[in-house]
Formats: sequence, structure tokens, C-alpha cells
Amino acid sequence: MEPFKQAVSLILSIVLLFPATTFAISIPDELKLGKEYLQLIKDKGVILHDPVAQKMIEIVGNAIVKQLPPQPFHFDFFMINDDSFNAFATPAANIFVHRGLITSLDNIDELAGILAHEIGHAVGRHVSQSIDRSKIVATGSLAGMIAGILIGAAAGSSEAGQALTYGSMAAGQSAMLTYTRENETEADQKAVLFLEKTGYSPKGILDSLLKIRQTDYQGVENIPDYFKTHPGTAARVSHLSAILADYTPPADKPSPPENLDYNMVKYRVIGLYANPDTYIPKIEIALHNAPDNVAFHYGLGLLYGRVTRLNEGIEQLNKALAKDPFDPMILLELGRLYIRNTEYSRAITILDSMTDDPLLGDWAIFNRAVAQIQNGNLPAAQKGLEHVLDNGKPGFEKANYHMAEIMSRKSENALSNYYLGVYYARIHDEQNAARQLERALDTLDDEKMREKAQNELENLTGKGKKRTNQSKRM
Repeated sequence: MEPFKQAVSLILSIVLLFPATTFAISIPDELKLGKEYLQLIKDKGVILHDPVAQKMIEIVGNAIVKQLPPQPFHFDFFMINDDSFNAFATPAANIFVHRGLITSLDNIDELAGILAHEIGHAVGRHVSQSIDRSKIVATGSLAGMIAGILIGAAAGSSEAGQALTYGSMAAGQSAMLTYTRENETEADQKAVLFLEKTGYSPKGILDSLLKIRQTDYQGVENIPDYFKTHPGTAARVSHLSAILADYTPPADKPSPPENLDYNMVKYRVIGLYANPDTYIPKIEIALHNAPDNVAFHYGLGLLYGRVTRLNEGIEQLNKALAKDPFDPMILLELGRLYIRNTEYSRAITILDSMTDDPLLGDWAIFNRAVAQIQNGNLPAAQKGLEHVLDNGKPGFEKANYHMAEIMSRKSENALSNYYLGVYYARIHDEQNAARQLERALDTLDDEKMREKAQNELENLTGKGKKRTNQSKRM
């Protein structure tokens, strides 16, 4: 039998069986830990709510999870706003991918390989084993350590300082929850099986490991975070190379689910979130060598827009649009740049064309509302922002800011205070949030809005304030 088929046969016989280990952490305790861990990360504002990249990750991750036998946890996938090459699993099957992972890989198979490996850790309950080895059994103790890791995330205002803090999260997790090399081998074996069953190439995980090994680093302090959180990488490469040496896709290989174009997502993430000084010259060179590459035009246009080279950014996005006239990712960002360039009517025309898009429609409505405010069409802008806020999707914190702007223009100051307070609360500025919500409660007459303001005030971290109807202005 061929080595690959032998390996898969062996994996089929053992890897999907839960080990007969007695865990110090029960499933209910791990669920509680996972919930607390996730909330701490959310509270520090390090999760990146990019709808496009998030959708791509979820499609891949859920396709793999769909092949699993019944699991004790629900799998959720998140992106961390950090440019390092890293991914990690936390208690209760929360999987985190750093945006630097997206920008470092080249195709969907490589991303699937990394996600399959992290899913393998979750299926094997390796986090529970790590907690057991670390003797961090009490929920409060582990949550406290997690809080310590994240405590600096909101302390510094500079992007560089924040990036260092975000990047330290997984390294800190590794210090307290260290995978063994046996864990890593088991997760790789599971990943190979998951990928084969899902239709992604099992070579994706090997290619991704080889790519990170080629990273130029000198000294221990510069080792990529992925090496720190996933030990024994050299041995993993050797093991996977042996298994996959003669791999050929079977004739009946299943097709992976339809997904977004990886290159477009990659250059979107680069264009919107990566360092412009690093990537502008790289993409300019790449575009010179491949002038018809839509993703290069798209990414470069986004980067130019971030360094106030707005006309050049618009030019690049129009070149991308000429090659793919109906791509909603291009249309949305072109509309945004027109707004920043004070071309509000042009922005509204473009954004009108994509408000029904299932992925980016709400973002088109939100940005159209921003342009409508500037054009003086406050009723239409208010309707659009209310639609976005009613949907409750993450990433629309600034819709509250623009609602406050509308209310201020309409001289409805109490409502302006309310929406501004909610905006500050969503960006974790508790002091300003409390101040604005207190002002709203001093002047609001509508009982329903007063109740909303009171609830927001009570939910503020460390506040616990409660206002009664007696505090209502007489």
C-alpha cells in the first residue's frame, strides 16, 4: 500500500476516537473558560471584524468541522488584528487566526491546512490536557492569567505598541498552555484526514509550514509566533513530508465549498490593515511585473487611500473595476474613497448598486449613509444607519457616532448624547461613554430610550451604575 494511503488508513482507525484520558477540566468547565477567554479578548478590541476575510475563514473552517463526528463544543472562528504569522485554539473550540497568516499564505489549501491543524487540537482536547499539565484547574485562575496577558492591549495608543501586545497573546497562551510534540503530531494527523475528506489538498498544511520556515529571522526573540506556540516544527515537516511524498488526489476527490477569491481577500487585508510603508513598494513592483492583476490594483488602491494619496487610490480601484466590473469588494472601497475625496454623489451612485449584496450590502448602506449626511439628506441617512444597527452585526460601532451626528444636526441633543455614549461604549472608552449616557439620562423624555441608556450604563465595565426614574429631570 502507498505510504499516504497507509497513513490515512492508520489515522482513520485511531484519530477520531477520543482518548481515554481523564481530564482535570470537565467539558462544562472548559465551556465556561472558553466563554470567559473569548469575552476578555472581545473586551480588548483585538478581534478584526472584516466581513470578507471572516467569511472566507468561516467557509473553510465550517467545511472541515462538518466532516467531524459529534463534538462537545461548537466551533467558532475569529481573526486577530495582528500582522504575525499565527493561529491558535483556545478552550472550548474557539479558533483564532492572525491577519498576518492571511497575508503570508498563497492559497485556500494552505489556509485550510492551518485551520485543520487547529481544529485537530480542539478535537483532541489538547487545551484541556495543557491545563491539566499546567495545574491551572480553577476557572478563576486561568481567567486571571488570560486577563494578565491581555491587560496591555488598551494601554498604548500607538499602532506598534498595540501590535506588540496583540502578538504576545498567543505567546502568553503558549507559556501557560504548552502543546507537547505528541499533541502537534496528533493534530497534524487529524488535519490530513480532515483535509482529505473535505476536498482541500493535504499538501496545504505542509506548504504552509515550509513557507513559515523560510521566514527571515535571526535570534530567539525574532522567531515567528507560530513556532513559539507550535513546537517541533522541523519534526512536523519531516513527518508530513513522508506521509505526503506520493500523494495524488483521488479520482473521486470531493470538491471543497465555493469560496471567495483568495488573492482578492489577501490583498484586501493587506490594503486595509497592513503597514503601507512596507507593502506599497512591494505591490508597486509586483504590479509592474503583472499589470493585469486585479488583486494588485485593488490592494494598492486601498493602501494609497490610507496614506491620503486619494486620487491615485481611486485610479487603481477603477483599473481593478475595469477588469471586474461587478466585484462588490472593489465597488465598496471605491465608494469609500469617493466619500473621503468629498465626491459624495458619486459615492452614493456606486454604493446604491450593491446594497443588496448578501455579504457587503450592510457596509454599502452604512457608507452611503455617511455620504448622505454630507449631502444633507438626513432622513435617508438615519434610515440606513437604523437598518445597520438593528441588524446587530459586529464592526458597525461607528454607526452610533454618525447617528449622534444626525441627532446633533437636528438639535435632538439628548439622543445625540445617547448615541455618542453607545459609540464610546462599543470602542471601550468607558469614561466618555458614562459621561455621555449620564447626560442623556438627564434630558431624555422617551421612556424606551431612557431604558436603553440605563442598560448601556449598567453594562459598562467597572461602572455598575444604576439610575432611577427619580433622576429624571423635573
